[in-house]
Amino acid sequence: MIGPNAADVHLGGYSGMPGRGISILQGIKDKVGASIEVLYSLGCRITETRGDRETMPTFSDKLALGDPALNAKRIQEAVSVAEKAELIILALGGNEQTCREAWENHLGDRSGLDLLGNQDDLVKAILALRKPVVVFLIHGRPNSINYIAENVPAILEGWYLGQETGTAVADVLFGDVNPGGKLPISVPRSAGQLPGYYYQKPSARLQYVDSLSTPLYPFGWGLSYSTFKYGNLSVSSNSIGTEGRAKVTVDVTNTSAVPGDEVVQLYIRDEVSSVTRPVKELRGFRRITIDPGKTQTVEFILGPDELSFLDRDMRRVVEPGSFKIMVGGNSVDLIETTLTVVRR
Repeated sequence: MIGPNAADVHLGGYSGMPGRGISILQGIKDKVGASIEVLYSLGCRITETRGDRETMPTFSDKLALGDPALNAKRIQEAVSVAEKAELIILALGGNEQTCREAWENHLGDRSGLDLLGNQDDLVKAILALRKPVVVFLIHGRPNSINYIAENVPAILEGWYLGQETGTAVADVLFGDVNPGGKLPISVPRSAGQLPGYYYQKPSARLQYVDSLSTPLYPFGWGLSYSTFKYGNLSVSSNSIGTEGRAKVTVDVTNTSAVPGDEVVQLYIRDEVSSVTRPVKELRGFRRITIDPGKTQTVEFILGPDELSFLDRDMRRVVEPGSFKIMVGGNSVDLIETTLTVVRR
């Protein structure tokens, strides 16, 4: 266990003060008992001033980012510890001091989204050992983890997990719980991509000269220990009236050997309209549990509530025309069909 978020419990600046808190390090030690030797090293500090549940740092003006010289020594110490290990878990991200409000002399704003405190340097040094590495992220905002995304094979996003952080993390890392969460936001590659969202207008997002315009991880994204396949997307009727309803069905198959949860997501696109509409809009989702090799049919209903929008006169209307219907496990990997709305 290595990293600035391994031994501390982070709850967020506006949390209470629970009577107990289990760090990731403690949760793993509790899980394995005496059967596995768990080594630990700090690796680096995000901030030299403490940023955890014990010090309530959100309301303190004092803030000092991690000292590069001290972090260089800490990274060397971490490498020495990691050389003795078979598997390395890096607990990274942010803390309550790097994700908080700003006012007057109370620093809180960020100029970028990269990981602070020489954390990328720590990752590079650990990866150089050529041992299995898992990154677990604890933070209050999506950081742009470009280097980690390109080089670390296993990444788990935790945000702030509460007082039982370590218990939950250990259950997931050791396979006692199969994670099934999906991103409620898009994770940008850099601050230059902000604002980043999936439902932009057709001409709203152009290419950069030095980067991709797509997010690092799109809205709705999330993997688990299971894999899923989508097929047989259909609509109960090819056309409906402006006040009509249609049933959308899709088959989801667990193609792995592990039971798991999937969040099936339904998006629509009004292809021709009097007011410019987004390239896609989330109009429904279902969380389902599927056993290995099994297929489950998921149903959605599309009607006026899902197909309408506010026109130029701010009236809610459903306009006749073609709607693209898209279903998948995130906002990018989708299968699609078409529904036609007619005036009757």
